[in-house]
Amino acid sequence: MGGGRTNRVWCDAPGERVLKLYRETAVNALFGNAQEREAQAMRQLSAVGLAPRLIAEGRCADGPYTLAARVPGRHWSRGARQVGALLARLHLYRGWRGLPEGPDGSRAIAAQTARLLSGCVDAAALADLRPTVCVPPGGRLSLCHGDPVPANIIAGDNGLTLIDWQCPSRGDPCDDLGLFLSPAMQKIYRGHPLSAEEEHAFLDGYGQSAVAARLRRLRPWYHWRMAVYCQWRAERGAADYADALPLEIAALRRCDHMSASRKNP
Repeated sequence: MGGGRTNRVWCDAPGERVLKLYRETAVNALFGNAQEREAQAMRQLSAVGLAPRLIAEGRCADGPYTLAARVPGRHWSRGARQVGALLARLHLYRGWRGLPEGPDGSRAIAAQTARLLSGCVDAAALADLRPTVCVPPGGRLSLCHGDPVPANIIAGDNGLTLIDWQCPSRGDPCDDLGLFLSPAMQKIYRGHPLSAEEEHAFLDGYGQSAVAARLRRLRPWYHWRMAVYCQWRAERGAADYADALPLEIAALRRCDHMSASRKNP
């Protein structure tokens, strides 16, 4: 199957089962690749419609694998309000413990981004774009998917389902929202960024004004982190990330401009 950037994935001839073989040597400072977490996600979340159904898991000569029921449908491309509602349902789920803690607050995001920057050859210009606003930890940890991009959301007859559960965490729900809103991720996986109307519909569908208010403060950090990630991927041969990098930088600069406008009306 196409679409995967880290692991190898096959679908059987009837189109009913998906086999994923995990590449254990893949190292990514932003998106993890844990087979055991994906298997656990399917065991716990398929019953509530948030993940595919797990059929089997194990290890073969080529590495760990999962076998899951294929979710019929297409990759998400429109209907941002429904994605907001989907993530709201996910973030209210309280049945999964023992997950690693995701970044919470600007200091944690800065540390995560610094690790990415340390792996970039051309890092100086992006380092200079580091946001200055300090956002403390929110203290509200939710179950986060960790990679809710359009290719990981399947739109079917029964609604939306999240796939590719390799990097879930217990973290700030804003992290998932920031990843979905990323213009680079939307460009790479959907062909174009969200419009202002789609962003508004997404947050309206999420329906939690306090989280949305916190997200507004954190967005410069999310744009900076994604810009650095695009550079990190581009330096490793991903041309689509190089093309998407200017979109993330432009979004970061718009955040800075809006912040300055609020300070100097």
